[in-house]
Amino acid sequence: METGKKQILLFYCVESEDLARRVASESELIQLRSINWRSFDDGFPNLFINNAKDIRGQHVAFLASFSSPGVIFEQLSVIFALPRLFVASFALVLPFFPTGSFERMEEEGDVATAFTMARILSNIPISRGGPTSLVIYDIHALQERFYFGDHVLPCFETAIPMLIQRLHQLPDADNISITFPDDGAWKRFNKLLQHFPMIVCTKVREGDKRFVRLKEGNPVGRHIVIVDDLVQSGATLIECQKVLAAQGASKVSAFVTHGVFPKQSWERFTHKNTEGSDKPFAHFWITDSCPLTVNAVAGKAPFEVLSLAGSIADALQI
Repeated sequence: METGKKQILLFYCVESEDLARRVASESELIQLRSINWRSFDDGFPNLFINNAKDIRGQHVAFLASFSSPGVIFEQLSVIFALPRLFVASFALVLPFFPTGSFERMEEEGDVATAFTMARILSNIPISRGGPTSLVIYDIHALQERFYFGDHVLPCFETAIPMLIQRLHQLPDADNISITFPDDGAWKRFNKLLQHFPMIVCTKVREGDKRFVRLKEGNPVGRHIVIVDDLVQSGATLIECQKVLAAQGASKVSAFVTHGVFPKQSWERFTHKNTEGSDKPFAHFWITDSCPLTVNAVAGKAPFEVLSLAGSIADALQI
């Protein structure tokens, strides 16, 4: 057993079971524990934490997935219950903070739901060990770290090391340039990717339409990897790819930490055939922060999943 490190009992939601098992396989110090996710006839949750007395005095963690409003309440009920069971410490791992792109008011009446979610999570009961550790990957807006109250200690992690490791494995690793689709992505990630040549795109508004334009950098003959924190419809990535290809990129790939892809928008990126009229993405890397997407794109080119399991296992020891 690793000296000086703590044993952790890891609970998880239904969607995150596969990721939880991968996290547990990363360390003999992590043991999985289960919850009965039942419902009453009216649809409201009827939950039971198995062997609750056995977790007293133990370091406990919960792996969450807030993929839709419908699953958030049952998970919050468990998240608020676990620290009160006399545990030594409590950590919440929420790889994707789902309301992160709704972080500001642009006109009176807008509701900044990222702030609402942060306020809810800030009210998780304090355990015997103190405030909850909250682990989030590549949060959309850096200022959101200040939305959380003193009852939680946000730990903001990044999936970029997994991307860098994967890029170094490619046969053309010495011909890769990193592209950011906008200034926001550049601010978020450029310091983590400084050893790669960089290209920055920008979004230009013309009337009611928005277009992607090349702002700086030279893509000619390069394998371009577009990097961003999340993807929804994928429209910006596709526009960015078209601009880069037109400017002479040899091929274009993409990496996003969170493959949200509502309404199966991932289908826009699959290789239906190798002779398609549009030049497809060579690779599209996502992490397993959004389990429903991982299941949907399994085995479908150009998608490849880079697991957060090892990084989560390390973060639980903080």
